[in-house]
Formats: sequence, C-alpha cells, structure tokens
Amino acid sequence: MGTDKRERQKANRAARVAAEEAVVAKKRRRRFIRNAVILVIVIIAVGFLLSSCSSDSSSTASTTTKAKLGVDSTLGYGTTTCPPVAGSDKPKIDFATGFAKCIDTAKTYTANVATTEGNVTVLLNTKRTPITTNNFVALARYGYYDGTSFFRTEAQSGIIQGGAPHTQDNSDPGPGAAFSVPDEGLPFASSDYSPGALAMARTSAPNSASGQFFFLASEGGSYLGDKASLGADAGSYAVFGNVTQGLDVLKKIAALDNGSSTPSKPVSIKTVTITES
Repeated sequence: MGTDKRERQKANRAARVAAEEAVVAKKRRRRFIRNAVILVIVIIAVGFLLSSCSSDSSSTASTTTKAKLGVDSTLGYGTTTCPPVAGSDKPKIDFATGFAKCIDTAKTYTANVATTEGNVTVLLNTKRTPITTNNFVALARYGYYDGTSFFRTEAQSGIIQGGAPHTQDNSDPGPGAAFSVPDEGLPFASSDYSPGALAMARTSAPNSASGQFFFLASEGGSYLGDKASLGADAGSYAVFGNVTQGLDVLKKIAALDNGSSTPSKPVSIKTVTITES
C-alpha cells in the first residue's frame, strides 16, 4: 500500500511538472511568435521609409534639374509663350525659361539664314532633336538672331559660331540666366558633324545649350564626335539641322579666319526666317 501511494505521489508530481513545463513552453512560443511578428513589421516599415526617401530624393533631383532647364516635368518643353508664326513685330532677346511647344513635329521646318555674305537654307530636325529645334524656331521668330554677328570663324575646323545678341561673343549669357535646353539625341558621331551641319554651342556642363549655335563648313568639324580628340565631350553638341543650300556661303565665311578664329571682317546675320510645311 505504502509503495503504491508513493508511486501515485510521484506520478502526480510528474504530471504537475509536465503541465508547468507545457505552460512555460506555450508562453515561449507566444513570445517567439509575437517577437517575429514585430520584427517583420519593423522590417516592412524600414523598407517603406527607405523606399520613400529614395523616391523623394530622385523626384527632388529630377525636379531641380528640370526647374533649372525651365522645362515641363512631362513634356520636356518650357513655359514661355510661343511667338507668332509670322514672327514678332519687335525683336526680343530676354526670356525667363525655355519655350512651350511651338512646333508640330509632324511638319517640316526650314530656316533661311540671310547673312551679309549670302543666304543659307537649313532643314531642321524635328525627330531626333524636337526640343532643340523648337528652341531655335521660337528664338528665330522672336527676332533673337537678327543683326547678330558670327564672332568665331575657323578655317581648319570649319566652325562658324554666332547667336549672341547681348555681347556678340561667346561670353553671352544667352536668353536668360535660367534658360537652357536639355541635351538631345546624344551621342552624335563624327559623321554627324559633316559639312553643312547646324549644332548648338554649349559649355562642358550637361544641358547648357541656350541660344548660341554653330555651322560646320568643312570635314574638319568631324573631331567633335571623336573621343580621342574631345574625351567625354565628344558627340555632346546637338546637331539639329543640315544645310540644303548655301554651303558655299559657309565656306566663304570660314575662310575669313584671320588666324585667331575670328573673321577678318564683320559678318552678321540679317534675319532668320522660319517656314513650315
């Protein structure tokens, strides 16, 4: 009898211990599940915050760049009102931002550049460089280039640069301090810088073109697309048109180089007339 009683007592104690251990184990499992859930929530929250920060940073950088360029966040064009198609009554050379979309890219645009040495006709590119062409067309119709000088003429490279109404040299601040045109169609190859090419002048900084441009009168300008010659700047000058008539006029102007990349006599643009069809 005594032995049976002791055995029952042992069994009862074992049962109580097992029950207590089960309770402890259950509490541990609950704590583990709770901690795991909290950890997952924290990870998700941190990931969301990082994603939001990254998105905000990207958006801010993009907006800042576009604000500097004066371009619309979706179309790439500016907000300045377009000039009349027939041209402005009075020349205007100062603008706060880039232009709204003033051209129809389905149409053909031609620029007739009347210079003191003869006329040059240029077919503008609305496919590869629509914003650049839009900029040139709007400036021309505002009379921005009328009466300006070709201040740089190089016989060897064939470069003829102009489009600086404020200073008549390459120090011209352009249409405005915050006015610039985003780079388009880059990179351009050496073959793009062929005789008759019309391209935007710019600094070594990206998206720094504004009003100044240059013609190429000879094969010498092909170095502009050669990395061995210009390094990272190669191909960065947007070619937005090609001469269809008047290449002989450009060659004559380039030949006026007095040895210091300036013309031996004044050469100027009388008018730039835009036609569309």
